[in-house]
Amino acid sequence: MTTTVRTRVAIIGAGPAGLMLSHLLAAAGIESVVIDQRTRDDIESTIRAGILEQGTVELLDAIGPASRARTVGHRHDGIELRFEGEGHRIDFAESVGRAVWLYPQHEVLKDLIAARLAAGQDLRFGVTADGVDDGDRPRVHAHDADGVALEIEADFVVGSDGSRSVARAAVSGARNGSFREYPFAWFGILCEAPPSSEELIYSNSPDGFALVSQRSATVQRMYFQCDPDSDTAAFSEEQLWDELQKRVPGTTLKQGPIFQRDVLRFRSFVAHDLRRGRIALVGDAAHTVPPTGAKGMNLAIADVRLLASALKALLLDGDERLLDAYPETASRRIWKAQHFSWWMTSMLHAAPDATDFDRRRQLGELRSVVESEHGRAYLAEAYCGWPLDA
Repeated sequence: MTTTVRTRVAIIGAGPAGLMLSHLLAAAGIESVVIDQRTRDDIESTIRAGILEQGTVELLDAIGPASRARTVGHRHDGIELRFEGEGHRIDFAESVGRAVWLYPQHEVLKDLIAARLAAGQDLRFGVTADGVDDGDRPRVHAHDADGVALEIEADFVVGSDGSRSVARAAVSGARNGSFREYPFAWFGILCEAPPSSEELIYSNSPDGFALVSQRSATVQRMYFQCDPDSDTAAFSEEQLWDELQKRVPGTTLKQGPIFQRDVLRFRSFVAHDLRRGRIALVGDAAHTVPPTGAKGMNLAIADVRLLASALKALLLDGDERLLDAYPETASRRIWKAQHFSWWMTSMLHAAPDATDFDRRRQLGELRSVVESEHGRAYLAEAYCGWPLDA
């Protein structure tokens, strides 16, 4: 027995992209159905980092009081690049008059889910998409946790279902995308401790990269460069703190009990096609970036801003021009973000096969950035985010 649901837009994936898109469409009077294979608890309890560009925060303001980015999140007006034992502050406000907010992705999701459910959004958890059929009225084939089949017939389907996207197969067919895997990863910890720094520290050291980040007044997030196959259980707490500390010379880390550890692999991907007929991709379904440049969620929100405008023009006015332009317009920002993420990664991390020349050249690059007004401004502009396309 198959249950059939009809709607204007079917959205696969209740991540930041899918939920924000449903909000922008609802504001224009366009109904949608959002499905996600995870439970609500799974979505809201999976802890993920989050640096929000100013444009992302401004768009989240649209959901009203439900967004806590400005009240609970922490505004940061700069970051520190640390190398050769010295810190060099990149002042965002001075360079570009913008800022970022430290606000974890799972908190953004809590805000968006609460806002969408309060508005009566048809949001279905525990529903797995099995495939998508293209056409004038595309269909999403899915099933719930009990195996009951569900078919969603829509005017348009959006895949915001992450890096293992079902929708991507319907858009790209046999073509996949441009892919790069890096030869290192991040070993991440969450610990109970006060902040070691008021702003994030990106540290380049002879022993490899480290990032000193924060979560709250009592919980901190830190990373150090590691082998992608590292075993999280192979290190004692003392070893982890020693590894982190030696990679941040000149700063004494405030230590505390470590209650979570994980390894985050570094991959870059951009789908060859972002749209086919009446199916389009946004967010991680369309692209992934290394976390060094803090672009992942922000890039997804930028996609949604463009696609929401295109869908409004299509579904309310019958105008396909913005939809036709979506892949090219979105790709311009995607590849700028890919470059920035690659640049930050290559400038700060130690390659496994790096030579003495490579090390000295890297330090020269870092000095070129911090000692140049224009170098600092470029980093600040890209980190805080380019203006969102209308």
